[in-house]
Amino acid sequence: MQPPAPLVALSTASVYPESTEVGFLLAAELGYDGVELMVWTDPVSQDIQAIERLSARYRVPVLAVHAPCLAVTQRVWGTDPLERLRRSGAAANYLGAGTVVVHPPFRWQRGYSLAFADTVEEVAQQYGVALAVENMFPVRRAGLRAVPYAPSEDPTDVGHRYYTLDLSHTAAAGVDALAMMDRMGDGLAHIHLTDGSGATRDEHLVPGRGSQPCAEVCERLVNNFFTGVVVLEVSTRRARTRHDRAALLAESLLFARLSLQPSQPVVPAVPSARAVRRDGTGRPSRPGRRARVPAQAPAARPEAAVMPGTDRAR
Repeated sequence: MQPPAPLVALSTASVYPESTEVGFLLAAELGYDGVELMVWTDPVSQDIQAIERLSARYRVPVLAVHAPCLAVTQRVWGTDPLERLRRSGAAANYLGAGTVVVHPPFRWQRGYSLAFADTVEEVAQQYGVALAVENMFPVRRAGLRAVPYAPSEDPTDVGHRYYTLDLSHTAAAGVDALAMMDRMGDGLAHIHLTDGSGATRDEHLVPGRGSQPCAEVCERLVNNFFTGVVVLEVSTRRARTRHDRAALLAESLLFARLSLQPSQPVVPAVPSARAVRRDGTGRPSRPGRRARVPAQAPAARPEAAVMPGTDRAR
């Protein structure tokens, strides 16, 4: 018996510059299984009781919480990054989400980077959620390459219990997404299904529009009986209207649904004995008619040869 396909959620960041509430609205209208709440500068995203009301109003569960660890959210929920981790775990527990997505520390956060691994484990134990550390990417400017994360942009360099695999970040980093998936191993708990062209910037394209092996990743998830959540985190900021934005998110959802379907083995139909002609042709004989013996095929001419580049004899 095939296990059910993984749940597919919409990141509320995917509706930017529209509001967090629009994320719930479009997730409900398009048929997503839930949302990943991006906690960022939108005040509603920071108000967990308000999020609870939105979840109830639109009947869309919060399946994951993305901690406020972006460069633009360094003052959301206070200035202490360790406290932000704890509040993210508490929020996930309160909302019934099983996962908190978190980035590696920035290099300038020295105290935070030293306590990061231990705090991730502590929060996971305290609130009963998986803190899944996400793969990131270096920054490239004018031919220079800098890694703003400590100790690196690849969380498997350190080793954590749980990971988030982001396919736009693998594209921006220029790394093999399938190889990273292998390195994450059984710790892979969460997916940001998106795409990238291989440019040095973080693109978050609709899956299938870039160079990343999105379909292959989904196939591996199904074959490995993945029980985490697959989140569509795509950029729609250039959409001119909400209709255009919804079309991009509908395309993303369709890609995920089709790619996450378990493959069913094809069993050829076997015709019944009564339906097979005695002459062995496989076509059913008409009742009352005697089966004709097929004429013997003429022998091939000795001089027959196959023309180069074809399967036809001349």
